[in-house]
Amino acid sequence: MTEPLKRTPFHDFHVERNARMVDFTGWSMPLLYTSIIEEHHQVRRAAGMFDVSHMGRVRCRGIDAARFLDRVCTRRIEDMVDGQARYGLICNEAGGCLDDVLVYRFGPEEYLVVCNATNRVTILAHFEAIRGDLRLRLEDETERTAMVALQGPDVLPLLGEFSSEITALKRYRFMVINVLFSKIMVSRTGYTGEDGVEVILSASLATRAIDMLLNRDSDRVKPIGLGARDSLRLEAGMALWGHEIDASIDPLAAGLDFAVALDKDKPFVGRDALRAIAEKGPPRRLVGLELEGRRAARHLMTVHRNGSPVGVVTSGCLSPTLDRSIAMAHVEATHAEPGTEVSLDLGRRTVDARVTALPFYRRS
Repeated sequence: MTEPLKRTPFHDFHVERNARMVDFTGWSMPLLYTSIIEEHHQVRRAAGMFDVSHMGRVRCRGIDAARFLDRVCTRRIEDMVDGQARYGLICNEAGGCLDDVLVYRFGPEEYLVVCNATNRVTILAHFEAIRGDLRLRLEDETERTAMVALQGPDVLPLLGEFSSEITALKRYRFMVINVLFSKIMVSRTGYTGEDGVEVILSASLATRAIDMLLNRDSDRVKPIGLGARDSLRLEAGMALWGHEIDASIDPLAAGLDFAVALDKDKPFVGRDALRAIAEKGPPRRLVGLELEGRRAARHLMTVHRNGSPVGVVTSGCLSPTLDRSIAMAHVEATHAEPGTEVSLDLGRRTVDARVTALPFYRRS
């Protein structure tokens, strides 16, 4: 028997606004409310609100919490300061990406790990397998909390009407504030290429908090579905698990070198394999592609160079912001130089494309 889809605390909110709901990794989630293009432009030009409550939220507490996270994460954790967030990868022994995560430090013995919805069960099992005799508690808070992302150039001015402290937050920093007699976590992070925040709060307060925000200024901030979230992150050159990264793809090949501390004093899972890859250089690289014409490339389409296959498309779309067809692809390192001419097999026809640097879009 098929299990019913999980619902976020905002499910009724989505249905009332006629969102097109879809099955996304076992959760009932809004794909769009009006159109992907309209919602995409709303975020680039003003502000959008995304329900991201399906993402995993795992609290890590205990005297060995930092030591444990340093063992499972590619980034340094023990040198983080209170109120800091840090992006990193959770790898297997071969250096493949089990997931990409954000780690938040509340104190020397308390952290929060946010992972992808697809991988929550896998990551929890991985954590239990790695923890050994370290003194810590792991608590899955996903289904009793809610999470939203507010993204776009109008977000911080709008939030400044609630709190001047939020607008003073630096990138990859967070704070906890009291709203509606409850603690709400606000972080200056996001997944769209725009400025904005992500908010974690009690599931019981979720709808009240969002209604208060949207009713205050419904023209400046509107709900946005997963479709636009994908096109926004693609323009910004951000990796998506299952596309640009997965358990068979290492973070160096995916251009995530900045999130891998190979010189960490203490070993982490996958470090030796990643050091070996770094020494030789990844055989493939993640690149951007600009396609001729307006047809969009799709996941797993083949990239050719002079008639021979040299790579595979990971993501593609007709960019609403740039008004041209773009894609990301893993190609052989010898063909990864920007300006390299390639072609894509789109099924019924082949189109020319050119390798370009990432990201495609960078906010001014």
